[in-house]
Order: sequence, then C-alpha cells, then structure tokens
Amino acid sequence: MKNLNPNSRSKVLGRPILFTALYAAKKMATVVKGRQLALAVIVAAASSVAVAAVLTPAHLVSGVIYARASFVDSTDIKFKIKGQGQEVINVNNAGDTVMQKIVILPGGNTGWHSHPGPAVVLIASGQMSFYDSEDPTCTVRTYSAGQAFVDSGQGHVHIARNEGSVPLELYVTYFDVTPGVPPPGAFRIDAPDPGNCSF
Repeated sequence: MKNLNPNSRSKVLGRPILFTALYAAKKMATVVKGRQLALAVIVAAASSVAVAAVLTPAHLVSGVIYARASFVDSTDIKFKIKGQGQEVINVNNAGDTVMQKIVILPGGNTGWHSHPGPAVVLIASGQMSFYDSEDPTCTVRTYSAGQAFVDSGQGHVHIARNEGSVPLELYVTYFDVTPGVPPPGAFRIDAPDPGNCSF
C-alpha cells in the first residue's frame, strides 16, 4: 500500500476486511498466474473471514464523535499513573486527537479492543465494569459516575461492560489517533476474545 496516495489509502482501509482481501488478490493478478491466482484468492478470502469471525464487536453501544483535530506543534504526552503499581505511558509526537461520547445500554459491551494511543475516559452516568485481557483471574474494575481513568492504549486489550440497570454514558478523549484513517478504525482496534473471562 506504500504506492497509494493518502486518499486512496483511506478508501482501502475503510473497506470491509473481505473486500480489502479481494482488492489485494486482484493486485496480485499481474504477478501470479492460473491455478496459483485461484489459490491465492481462496486463501486471502478465507483468512479474512476467519479473522473477522474471531473479533468481538460491540453490543448495545452507540457513539458520537464531537471533534477531531491534529496538534499544531510537535507534542509529547506522558501519563504517570500511581495506584496498582506505577504505570508510565509515553507518546512521542502525538498526532490526531478525537473526542467521543459513548452510551452503553444495560447488558451492552464494547467488545474486546485496544487503541493506538492512550485514552482518557470520564464516566458521566451509570457504572462501567472494566476487564483486562492480561488478567488471568478476570477481575472486574468498576468506575462510577464522576470518576475518570486513563487507558494506556498501545495494544492494551480490554472490554467495558454495562452490567447495571441504567445506561452508561462515557466521554473519551483518544490521543495519538491514526491520521488519515476514518473512525472508528482511527482510534479503535478490534481484538479477539482473549479467553480469560467466562462471559
């Protein structure tokens, strides 16, 4: 994809996984002939479907993006979180930033996912149950209205669930969002179920 201009690249990245695989297979047609081409198309399509089948999409979730902007000056961000140990999150030359409102209805969840960069999450109403993919005991961490926390992003896979009886309303600011990629792919990376939780 290095030969695509930014507009073409965002169009390709915005397509569903299967269409992207078929697009790549079509481009390989000039290199691969006959039976090899047919095999390449079958493998690409099957791989894309298999990956999509194991991802965990959101359920009973809606989101509205309020704003997206790029830092004018080169901006480094550092979060130092003390609590359960100490965590330091560094982002050098953060790119785009997105602000989003998310509502999760009772029984809903975000699906397992991560973010390219850190995210600051504010709980406006309801209670959020937060689970970490790296916790073998699947211990819940709850956040209630009026509380905030920082999600490290950078590959940290997690899921947020509304296990209460009222809608959960969150306001999230995502840092180091992938430039040129349309939402939600710019700030959300779907992940498969890590298998550490029973739900």
